Amino acid sequence: MSQDTRLTDPRGAGYRMPAEWEPHAATWLAWPHNADTWPDDLEPVRQTWVEMIRTLAAGESVYLLVNDASAEAGVAARLGRGDVDTRRVVFHRIPTVDVWVRDYGPTFITRGDPFDGLALVDWRFNAWGLKYPDYVADDGVPRSINESLRVPAFTPEIVLEGGSIDVNGAGLCLATEECLLNPNRNSGRSRQDIEALLRSALGVQRTVWLPAGMAGDDTDGHIDNLARFVNPKTAVCVVEEDPRDENYLALQENHRRLTRATDLFGRRLEVVPLPQPDPVVAHGSRLPASYANFYIANGVVLLPLYGGPKDQAALDVLAALFPGRRVAGIDARALILGLGGIHCVTQQQPAT
Repeated sequence: MSQDTRLTDPRGAGYRMPAEWEPHAATWLAWPHNADTWPDDLEPVRQTWVEMIRTLAAGESVYLLVNDASAEAGVAARLGRGDVDTRRVVFHRIPTVDVWVRDYGPTFITRGDPFDGLALVDWRFNAWGLKYPDYVADDGVPRSINESLRVPAFTPEIVLEGGSIDVNGAGLCLATEECLLNPNRNSGRSRQDIEALLRSALGVQRTVWLPAGMAGDDTDGHIDNLARFVNPKTAVCVVEEDPRDENYLALQENHRRLTRATDLFGRRLEVVPLPQPDPVVAHGSRLPASYANFYIANGVVLLPLYGGPKDQAALDVLAALFPGRRVAGIDARALILGLGGIHCVTQQQPAT
């Protein structure tokens, strides 16, 4: 099917966004190359990518964006030396400004049971409220990806990053008011307007709104740093127990509101507390380190670790919630220097 096929109402055509734990065909990543994001040293970040790709390729394909043929050759050689199953790595020569494919990349939707059709949502990307004008060029990546996939596309007139939403696959969407209702993205759009677009684009029926994000988060409160669904009835929520912490009040309020949320049948969600890492600071500024920024893949959950005393507690929480998956801790101390985490740089393509 041509990539020029346009969807006007995905939900009406039977599409929905599957939950992240549903089967994947692949995970999309973009190879890190932007020295402005990691001015101190790109090498540790690239080592993190090799570890992520090695872990993911054990259970699914990895679709890797690289800028050109030269970059592809260099990355392929590095992966070969890194004990990666390169048979499952597919390169796509699509230039990018940076690695945040969760935010600028497409959101994939499917229809049928089992899935018999793939489509994508091509949101507008304005670099997190025009904070980084040079990054707006990545708004074109979904169209470039679809030159290979050639699936129907929905292009809603709304600015949205993929890290600002999370779905349970059963009609609910999580989001924050600070992000999606921010005038730096969708000035003039009401809460009702946004909810209607989410219903149409993602096939959800209700949006559960949390208030705000944490200190140091330049995304204006992406939900994937705060609360995540782990099954249709359960969500984890980052909490801070120390009243002296600058995030204490905001995280406590998020938890309070989430515990009052219900599913489509009026049943309260089960909410499991997830600790906040001890503060991670660089150049005098607190970074948005969060254990909620994990990624659920086929057979494995990639959990960012920060070398602190709460790493093991976060591993234990997720291991109990994903008994059928291995929880793999990934050292994210180099990655977080770019103000993002593992979920921010990954995007799942559902199996069809």
